[in-house]
Amino acid sequence: MKKFKNYFQAVQYIDSIRNFPAKHGSANVRDRRCNIPRLAYLLKLLNNPHHHLKCIQVTGTGGKGTVANYLHEILTAGGFKVGSFLSPHVSAEIERIKINGQYIAPDQFSETLDQLKPYLNICVEKSPYGHPSFFETLLAMAFLYFKKEKVDYAVLEAGLGGQNDATNIVKENKLALITNIDYDHTEVLGNSLTKIALDKAGIIKKGSCFITTETRPKMLKIFQERCQKVKASFLQIKADELERNQALARAAAQHFKIAEKQIIKGFKNSKLPCRFEIIQKSPLVIVDGSHNRIKLKYLEDKLENLNFRKLHIILALAYEKDARAALKEILPLADKLWLTRTLLTYRKSSDLKELYQIGKKFKKNLEIKIIADPWQSLKLALREVKKHDCLLITGSFYLAGELRKHWISEEYTLKHRKSF
Repeated sequence: MKKFKNYFQAVQYIDSIRNFPAKHGSANVRDRRCNIPRLAYLLKLLNNPHHHLKCIQVTGTGGKGTVANYLHEILTAGGFKVGSFLSPHVSAEIERIKINGQYIAPDQFSETLDQLKPYLNICVEKSPYGHPSFFETLLAMAFLYFKKEKVDYAVLEAGLGGQNDATNIVKENKLALITNIDYDHTEVLGNSLTKIALDKAGIIKKGSCFITTETRPKMLKIFQERCQKVKASFLQIKADELERNQALARAAAQHFKIAEKQIIKGFKNSKLPCRFEIIQKSPLVIVDGSHNRIKLKYLEDKLENLNFRKLHIILALAYEKDARAALKEILPLADKLWLTRTLLTYRKSSDLKELYQIGKKFKKNLEIKIIADPWQSLKLALREVKKHDCLLITGSFYLAGELRKHWISEEYTLKHRKSF
C-alpha cells in the first residue's frame, strides 16, 4: 500500500511510543496521576487547542463507545459539525479520530503527527513527565485536528475511567455521560464498585449537565454528591437493559434540542465496527469486542434474540481480565469454543491452558480447542461451521478487529475513511 506510506510511518512512530523508558510514555499504568500533567505540558506548547472546543465526555464500564457514536451521528444529523475521539481502533488508527462520520484522512493523520513531533521532542528533553503516551499523543492530534476544522462539538470517549483519563484534560464540558458501573480494569481503578464509580464521576464538571443510565442507589448517590459539589445538574434515565445506550444518547440529544426526526436519523446512521457486527449472514458470523463481564452479558442477551443451530465461539482475553467471570457469561450458549490470543506484541493474552480448564469446569462436555494462531482458528472454524450455525468472534477488540480484516481490509478503511 505505497499510497499510504506516510501514514504507516506515522503509525509506526505512534506504536513505538510504548518503548520509551518507564518514566516516559510507558509509565506504570497503575499510577495514572501523571497522565493529565504530562498531556498538559504538551498541549501548553501547542497553545492549548482543547480550550477552543465545546466538549462532551462519555465514560462507563460498557457501552461508552456506542453512546459516543450515537451522539456523534445525532448531532451530525442535527446540522452540527462534530468531531469525535473514540477508542480503541479495530483495523486502522484513523478510526479514533473523525468528523461528521468520516475518519481523518491518512495524509492528514501523518501531517498532524509531523506538526506535533518538534513539541514531542521538547517533551522528551524538558518535560518532567517525558514523552506523552500512545493514547495522549493521539488525543493531542485529535485536538489539533478539531481546532483546525472548527468543529461545533467534540465528543470524547474516555479510554479508562474518568478522573485521571487523558480526555479529562478538558476543564469544562457541556455534557458528562456515564453509561454504567461494573468491575473492569480493577488493577487501575480499584477493586470495589465505589472506587470505580468515584473515578468515573471525575468527568462531571462545574456547571455541566450530567446524565446516566446507572440504576443502583449507591452509585447514584456518588454521582449526586459529585454533582452537588461542582454544581452540575443531575439526570437519571431509566430504560430496559438492551435500550439503555440509545436512551442515554437520546437524552443527551434532547439537551441540545435535537428534533426526534434527526435523532432517529442519527441512530440509523450510527455504526461501529466490532460492536455486535454481523459481518456475514450465511453462515452467520458476528465480530464483537466485548471483553468484560457486563459487555459479555449484554452480548449474551443479544444472541438469545437470534436464530441459529450451533454457536461456535473464537475467544481471546487479555491477561488482566477476569477470565472466570467472562466465561461464565458467554459459555452457556456455546457448542464449541476456540481459544486463541491476540497478535499484539505489547499486551499479554490470558493463559490458554488456564482458560481451557475454566471452560471445562463451567461446561464439562463443551468441545474446546486451543489454537495459538488466531488466523488459523478462523480458518478452521469457518471450515467447520454449518450454514445455519453462528460463529462469534469475541473477548477482545484487538482479536475482533484483526480477524475482521478477513472481510473488510485495512486498505478499504484507509481509502474510504469509513469501516463499512
